[in-house]
Amino acid sequence: MRRALRLRSERRQLMTAEAEVLGELRRLRARLPQLTGALAASTDGLVLAEELTGAGSAGASGAEPEGVAALTAAALGVSLRLTDSTGQGGFRELLIRGERGYVATYAAGGSAVLTVLAEPRINVGRLHLEARRSGARIGALVDSALERPENA
Repeated sequence: MRRALRLRSERRQLMTAEAEVLGELRRLRARLPQLTGALAASTDGLVLAEELTGAGSAGASGAEPEGVAALTAAALGVSLRLTDSTGQGGFRELLIRGERGYVATYAAGGSAVLTVLAEPRINVGRLHLEARRSGARIGALVDSALERPENA
């Protein structure tokens, strides 16, 4: 019961940073026009903010934010186990290249991740540069929200 109450409290605190995180996602999309979607989520799969192209909640990519967040949490779990078992240190990023583009996930502080969807023509070096910066900003926002007293 205490754990459930603590998790609810943490989720409320995370959601206080939603507007600022959404602003950062929009700035990232402005800097990288080849992005077709961007999503910030907690490490356990809760959508914190999302910015998708096109109409409707699934956007042009056809991706549902909650589904992407859940799959990101699962991929993060596998990535953490892989980096740990191979002695490569903590998780930093994951890049997947598909036939129609990229899915990339970046660490965003200790409690969140940034996942972006990109067209196949994107400059991957620029993607890493910009997304790492945004991930750091989002991580600072989320970690700060978790450190604030709940009644503040």
